[in-house]
Amino acid sequence: MAEIQLSLSVLLPILLLLYFLKLLWSRRHYPPGPLAFPIIGGLWRIAFEKGFDGMTAIKAAKQYGNVFTFWVGHFPLVFLSGFDAVKEGLVDHAEGFLDRGSTPFYEKVSEGKGIAFANGHAWKQQRRLGQMVLTKLGAGKRIMEDKIEDEAQQLVEIFASQKGKPFDPILFITNSVSNVTFSLMFGYRWSVEDPNFEKLIKSNEYMLSFGLTIFYVLYELFPSIMDRLPGPHKKALESTEMLLSLSKEEIRKHREQEPTQEPRDFIDYYLSEMEKEKNKNDPTSALDEENLIHSIHDIYFAGLETISTPMKWALLILANRPDVQDKIFKEIEDVVGSSNICYDDHKRLPYTHAVIHEIQRYRYPILVGAARQTTRDVHMRGYIIPKGTYIVPNLRSVLLDDEYWETPHKFNPNHFLDKDGNFVARKEFLGFSTGPRSCLGEPVARMELFIFLTRLLRVFNFQPPPGIKEFTEEPAKNLSASPQPFKVCAIPRNN
Repeated sequence: MAEIQLSLSVLLPILLLLYFLKLLWSRRHYPPGPLAFPIIGGLWRIAFEKGFDGMTAIKAAKQYGNVFTFWVGHFPLVFLSGFDAVKEGLVDHAEGFLDRGSTPFYEKVSEGKGIAFANGHAWKQQRRLGQMVLTKLGAGKRIMEDKIEDEAQQLVEIFASQKGKPFDPILFITNSVSNVTFSLMFGYRWSVEDPNFEKLIKSNEYMLSFGLTIFYVLYELFPSIMDRLPGPHKKALESTEMLLSLSKEEIRKHREQEPTQEPRDFIDYYLSEMEKEKNKNDPTSALDEENLIHSIHDIYFAGLETISTPMKWALLILANRPDVQDKIFKEIEDVVGSSNICYDDHKRLPYTHAVIHEIQRYRYPILVGAARQTTRDVHMRGYIIPKGTYIVPNLRSVLLDDEYWETPHKFNPNHFLDKDGNFVARKEFLGFSTGPRSCLGEPVARMELFIFLTRLLRVFNFQPPPGIKEFTEEPAKNLSASPQPFKVCAIPRNN
């Protein structure tokens, strides 16, 4: 018996070592990365650094190169870091990196429907229709600008009602940004007191915080087991049902309404196109109610984080920099005077335009970037990235790339200005991603950020509350890398 135990004690470590060496050999074609152990992969690295934040992947790239592999259990994620690598992946290898990588959790949430997580013909059809509808609804045009100006004015009035006292601006910003999307999707807006709006915001906040928890990782590694167990992952899955249920109800209402000569909103346009496809008897059509429901979900949440998070950062960053606020105010007064500000004025307000871009660059609203999946074997930088591999384009690393930005970790509007003070569009500014899957609502987002911020900065001077010298600019630990909770004083510039 003792001899058997001795043999096993010698044999077991040898077998484990051989298994480990076999794993390393099978992964030899992948780019290098943190050492991956059986079962846990490279998760030890995150535990060692006490969690994943916006700098985790950037630090790893410094050590392993701008194309590196991070193993989550047996699951490889190939990260692209820095402008050159991200551009090479998303533009030069656009077709190879075209599919969206959908993990078990997000597959459960999205069912491969909508715009964000669909692939192939279904994705192309949803995106093409989405672009067409947003254009017809006025994206980037005066009709859209009027909707945004109405919300901006509402926001100014709410801020004015605080009478210069400290208040939390986040809910009001989120409501105004959401209402631009609601008017596009449903044809109406919500008040900040609406109970459905409150539920929607709480659901979104929960999802953003859940994405960095151990329960999220466990679900991705062992979905079939986690589906049978209670825990925060159940609440996260339930949270996604809020907007999906709301969308279903709105679609039902639209179907029951008398048809109008011209579609009024996104749902009207989509239902109209669905009917046309139905009449064609096209078996390949992916225009159906489930895709419509998930498209609404995707457009809403993408737009919310792309716009509301930079808006929150803008108030915090500018409250820490009264000189930047004063310079923006002076530029607006000198150029626009007492006239209304319109989006075209961004061409005449280079410093203001530069500050808005720098806010997006300095505090990018997403931790990394949405994952892609290779549609074929891709040869990149001497490595073979097999078909089906998940690719993570680290857009944050692009905006902090020290090869292209003079002071990447400091707020510096001069990044977007030449020596004569003219605005300079930078190819390295990938604030809305790039390639075929770039942000669908970029024209709307640009317009919203400019109109909201110029309206507010023209009327108010933003300051930290009495007793607070300066706000922290360290982001909260969630997927959107939003500011930590803060209260601000909106001091009217004049009567």
